Amino acid sequence: MTKKQITQLSYEITGCAITVHKALGPGLLESVYQKCLTYELSKRGYSVIQQVAVPVYYDDQVIDTELRLGLLVNDTIVIELKAVENTLPVHEAQLLTYMKLLKKPQGLLINFYTDNITKSLKPFVNEYFKQLADD
Repeated sequence: MTKKQITQLSYEITGCAITVHKALGPGLLESVYQKCLTYELSKRGYSVIQQVAVPVYYDDQVIDTELRLGLLVNDTIVIELKAVENTLPVHEAQLLTYMKLLKKPQGLLINFYTDNITKSLKPFVNEYFKQLADD
């Protein structure tokens, strides 16, 4: 994939999150938003995996952990969903670490506890994104 394709996919995912948020509003559990966003993305033809196990490699060993990220879309964009008053730096660090461990170029931190998804959504890219072609 190219930077342009990933950016477009991110834009389309954001549109799906807005659709879910308009229908449900704030105040529900993350798991509800996750299921509805998964449905919305799948309905539009995207490949979505929920609760993806994140392997941790340490000292050339795979360490059995319980790390799970919210959603992985088209095996490219990591999505971490929240339903909290304010996202914290630890949420951003968690998303960046998932992206690094899975070698994925972009992540979206989406907080549904808001009146406007686009104001609260935080996109992140990493070194894998920077290595991609522009077009």
